[in-house]
Amino acid sequence: MTCEGCKGFFRRAMKRNARLRCPFRKGTCEITQKTRRQCQACRLRKCLESGMRKETVEQRRALIRKKRERIGTQPPGAKGLTEEQWAMIRELMDAQMKTFDTTFAHFKNFRLPEVLSSGHELPESLQTPPGEEATKWSKIREDLSPLKVVSLQLRGEDGSIWNYKPPAEGSGKEIFSLLPHMADMSTYMFKGIINFAKVISHFRDLPIEDQISLLKGAAFELCQLRFNTVFNAETGTWECGRLSYCLEDPAGGFQQLLLEPMLKFHYMLKELRLHEEEYVLMQAISLFSPDRPGVVQRSVVDQLQERFAIALKAYIEYHRPQPRHRFLFLKIMARLTELRSINAQHTQRLLRIHDIHPFATPLMQELFSISDA
Repeated sequence: MTCEGCKGFFRRAMKRNARLRCPFRKGTCEITQKTRRQCQACRLRKCLESGMRKETVEQRRALIRKKRERIGTQPPGAKGLTEEQWAMIRELMDAQMKTFDTTFAHFKNFRLPEVLSSGHELPESLQTPPGEEATKWSKIREDLSPLKVVSLQLRGEDGSIWNYKPPAEGSGKEIFSLLPHMADMSTYMFKGIINFAKVISHFRDLPIEDQISLLKGAAFELCQLRFNTVFNAETGTWECGRLSYCLEDPAGGFQQLLLEPMLKFHYMLKELRLHEEEYVLMQAISLFSPDRPGVVQRSVVDQLQERFAIALKAYIEYHRPQPRHRFLFLKIMARLTELRSINAQHTQRLLRIHDIHPFATPLMQELFSISDA
């Protein structure tokens, strides 16, 4: 039998690979628990005689090295998540990388706004309708108000710069000229979101009817979450590759600007300084919302949403242990609730505008259930 002390001594001796000599030059010292520290050479001899082997120590060291290498290849903090949770995050990150290019290099052949001159006759669809329709027109002007504070800059490949700024004064009808471009950008984003969902295995496992219902309900929300990743809160600019969408300083100042819920949402979400993993988990939580209209397998979708939410909470707890982040999960869930409300408002706004001045692309019409009639 060997004690733990001698096992440790033997491992250390093998690691040092030292040549030990008996100080008494006999090599026959009696080794007991009391005398074992007096002669290392004879202690090592007794270890070998009792059956300890150098090969066993080397095998143990090899196993330790492999374990350290395996741990080293795991993402930082991954030890705090279950393997299933980390696999979910990896899949979401892979889906994001494959379907969202922050340089917008593939956004091409889009329409640009046509700035109407003061002497240009307005198209019939833009002219102020008489009588009772004036009330509807007034509502449309209110719906278009967010576009009145957005300017557009396009940098050409040759270094040229094209600018569009909303008119400082006017009836607001000029803003209609920006709608085709915004429709093209939205359609480009929606295509990426659809492809994002298709990469997620849990989404593919759902019936096609539920897939369609979930995408219809969440497309706008996922679009805004992705736009937030390219939003520069310091300059009030969405930096989309060669395209920049900048918030102009409105007459009412910055506080007036934040009265618009969608713009306020982008500033408040950006304040959280989220990681990419947190953004993609937010997208998954939004996508797998069981109460979307038309969803049949609500319990399945509800369980999936809960798993993504738990993964987000676990990620935050292990990657952000500082006290200042203890309410981050609750803040993120609150932002998602706000975004859900903005989504409903946006859909109604889009339908009213399209009714007066059709501009939605076929994909937008499908996602928002807009009829051609």
